[in-house]
Amino acid sequence: MRKYLNTGMLTLSVLVFSLSCHSPQAGGGYGGGPQPPRSLPVVTVSKRPFTMYREYTANLEGSNDIEIRPQVSGYIEKIFVDEGAFVKKGQPIFKINDLPYQEALNNASAALAVARANQASAKINMNKLEPLVKNQVISPIQLETAKASYDASTANVAQAEAQVANAKINIGYSLIKAPVDGFIGRIHVKIGSLASMSTSDPLTNISEVKDVRAYFSVSETAFLKFKDEYPGKTLDEKIKNLPPVELILSDNTVYPIKGRVEIVAGQFSTGTGAIPFRASFANPNGVLRSGSTGRLRISITIPLGVVIPQEATYELQDKVFVFLVGDSNKVNSVPVQVNGKTGNYYHVDQGLKSGDRIVYGVESINDGTVINPIPMSLDSLLKVRPM
Repeated sequence: MRKYLNTGMLTLSVLVFSLSCHSPQAGGGYGGGPQPPRSLPVVTVSKRPFTMYREYTANLEGSNDIEIRPQVSGYIEKIFVDEGAFVKKGQPIFKINDLPYQEALNNASAALAVARANQASAKINMNKLEPLVKNQVISPIQLETAKASYDASTANVAQAEAQVANAKINIGYSLIKAPVDGFIGRIHVKIGSLASMSTSDPLTNISEVKDVRAYFSVSETAFLKFKDEYPGKTLDEKIKNLPPVELILSDNTVYPIKGRVEIVAGQFSTGTGAIPFRASFANPNGVLRSGSTGRLRISITIPLGVVIPQEATYELQDKVFVFLVGDSNKVNSVPVQVNGKTGNYYHVDQGLKSGDRIVYGVESINDGTVINPIPMSLDSLLKVRPM
C-alpha cells in the first residue's frame, strides 16, 4: 500500500500553482490537444547532521524478582499482606503454624539439660580420680577412662546445643518475612493450606522495582551496525559511550526518566539469531512493574547523512520507494534503504546521493511520467517541521 501524508499549507500552495498552470486562462486549454507536463514539487537531496532513533521491544523485570518459598513445612496460619501490596524488607508476610517446632525446641532443651548434667557428673568423677593417681593409689588408666567419659559428655552437650539452635531456627522460619522492599505478586496459598518445601509453586513473588531492567534483543545485522555507530575500541567501551535511552510505555507515552544500557550477553541465541541487551531505569515512584512491556528507544547521531522527508516516499511490499527525477524530468521509482527515522524524516544510507531530485508529496504518479518540477527547499520544510 502506498502511504502519503498531508503536506500542509506548502503543498496546498503548490497544488494551487499547478491548477493555475492547467487552467484555460493559463493557455493550457482543455481541448483535445496534448496536456502539458504535470507540475509537481521536487526536493533536492542533501546531506546534513541527523539524529535518528531505533526502537526495540522490551520486557521489564525488577532488579530482584524473588520467589518466596517456605523453609519448613506446615499449615498456613496467617497471611499478613494482600496481592499487589508494597512491603518493606523484614516485614512479615506469612505465618506457618509452629506448634510442632515449639515441641521440638522443648525436647531439644530437655536433652541439653541432661547432657549438661552428665557433663558435670563426668567432670566430678575425673577431678576425684586425679589426686588418687598422683598418690599412686589407683592406676592411671582409670583417670584416662574418666577423662574420655568427660570428653564424650562435652560432645553430647555441643550436639544438644546444636539441636536447640536448629529448633529455634525452624521456629524463626515459621514466620516468613520479606527479603527485600518490593511488590507482592500473586499469592498461591490460602489460610489453612499446607506449605511444603517440595511444592512446585512458590507462596508468592516479590519484585524489587526501585530499579527496573528492560531486556531487549538486537539482530545480528543491527548488532554489526551498532559496533560501527558508537565510539570505543571494545564492546564495553561502546556500551559506556551509548547515550541515555528512552522507554516508551504500552500507551505510547514516554517514561520521564532515561535509562542506561548496562550489559550485553556474550553470545547470540541459536534459536532467534539475536543477542540480548539490558537497560536499567530508576523507578522511584513505582510506575514500572515487573512483567510489563514497552519499547526501548536508542538515539544515534549521524554527523553527515542523506535526509529525506517521509512524504517523498511510499511503501510497497515492506520496501520504501521514492520517485527519482531524471535529467529529462522523467520520474522513475527507486528503492531506498532507510537506516533510521526521526519525526517525519528518514535517514537513507542506500539508493540516493546528494544532489538527486525526488518528487515530494504526490497522490499518484507512474514510472516514466514527465513532470514540470517545482523546486522545493528542504530547509523550508525543516523550518515548518524540524527534525
